[in-house]
Amino acid sequence: MNIVVLGDVLLDVDMNGAAERLCPDAPVPVVNVEQVVRRAGGAGLAAAMLVRDGHRVTLVTVLSDDRAAGDLRAALRTLVGLDVVAGPSGAPTPVKSRIRAQGQPLVRFDEGCGSAAVPEVTETMLAAVDAADVLLVSDYGRGLASNATLRELIRQRASEIPVVWDPHPCGADPVAGVAAVTPNLAEARKAAADAAGPAGSGAVSGSLEAAARAGSTLLARWQSRSVVVTLGVEGAMLLTGEGAVGHLVPAPKVTVADPCGAGDRFAASLALQLGHGTELAAAAQVAVREAAAFLAAGGVQSLQRQAPPVQMHSDSIDALRVVQETRDKGGTVVATGGCFDLLHAGHSRSLAAARDLGDCLIVCLNSDASVRRLKGDQRPIVGQRDRAELLLSLGCVDAVLIFDEDSPAMVLDRLRPDLWVKGADYSTDELPEAELVRSWGGQTVTVPYYPEHSTSALAAALSATG
Repeated sequence: MNIVVLGDVLLDVDMNGAAERLCPDAPVPVVNVEQVVRRAGGAGLAAAMLVRDGHRVTLVTVLSDDRAAGDLRAALRTLVGLDVVAGPSGAPTPVKSRIRAQGQPLVRFDEGCGSAAVPEVTETMLAAVDAADVLLVSDYGRGLASNATLRELIRQRASEIPVVWDPHPCGADPVAGVAAVTPNLAEARKAAADAAGPAGSGAVSGSLEAAARAGSTLLARWQSRSVVVTLGVEGAMLLTGEGAVGHLVPAPKVTVADPCGAGDRFAASLALQLGHGTELAAAAQVAVREAAAFLAAGGVQSLQRQAPPVQMHSDSIDALRVVQETRDKGGTVVATGGCFDLLHAGHSRSLAAARDLGDCLIVCLNSDASVRRLKGDQRPIVGQRDRAELLLSLGCVDAVLIFDEDSPAMVLDRLRPDLWVKGADYSTDELPEAELVRSWGGQTVTVPYYPEHSTSALAAALSATG
């Protein structure tokens, strides 16, 4: 699935430390800054969340050429699995700096966050949006979502794919026909010009009534297929269809220290679920739960921790961390693939030769189901768990990734190795994945093949022995 996040990217600067005393010349805390983290915010945060979940994402945005943009580009480059398609912004990079003490936010400073002219869009940006299977518009009021050419393309795409629009008070109205618009309660009430009724966190019934009233107004005004008003710890109010009655999606009870990023998490999860074909109400329930889990884990602070291993396809042994660690050191990532049903000397020689070409070797291993489809019901002779264990016992293999498809194309696109290695019984021009590997600048190479060693010959010999 081609996931595209479109919108304004900000530079978020988190200054974290401890406050143990007051300033002698004013009654304010003194924060001893222990850590400064620069990360992508706005649409960049939504994209980062999806990438951290293990998805490949294209971020379509505009970037400046100032110093803050350099920090922003560096932060985006750290996101493995993110492709950035960016045009010129023509405006300063918005920077939001937060100071936290003991994890609690104290103050935020905004720079370059004033109004900006509507930027131009490039043909490459339009092509990326046109290729999307699901589109999240993350509008942060910097003008990109107001571009007329882009809006017309989004309107056309909304009739073909799920489009989720996360609006901003200073941004553009959503285009008609999108699958869902996701304002929070304050944004919904402002957009609906509804100042009546209590909406404070302590007035639950008032909040629900205000959300239903504002959401109904916006559903008619925006002509979207649904409006989902997020309500923080109360969950979300879902409205669909003419004369809609709001449907509350309650949230699990969590302790929230810092709600920053919860709306982005909700919108990203909703878009992903709709992209998978999940029905809207069920998708909203998943999005509410994932936003609550995000906050319970520490919110945006949790993104600074090392991500847990991402398991791909059945019983995969994690390979993504090995790839990331190798790339962090400037190393070359090598991958190879196959069934490796009965491990023999020919396999070990070829794997050792492949490992010598780089700094880590990832083996993409066909699952049991995949082997049966490729080689018949009598195969594999050895199950996938044992095959993976045997491969990992070889000193030349750094990780094994089990995949269920008949072709390794999907896992290759996720790993994006520098070198894809096969035995010399294959021609690199004949391999269907060779073109895919070339698409990210990788190379397909062959290593010596040992015809006297084969799984089929071993299987026949074993059968003959009875």
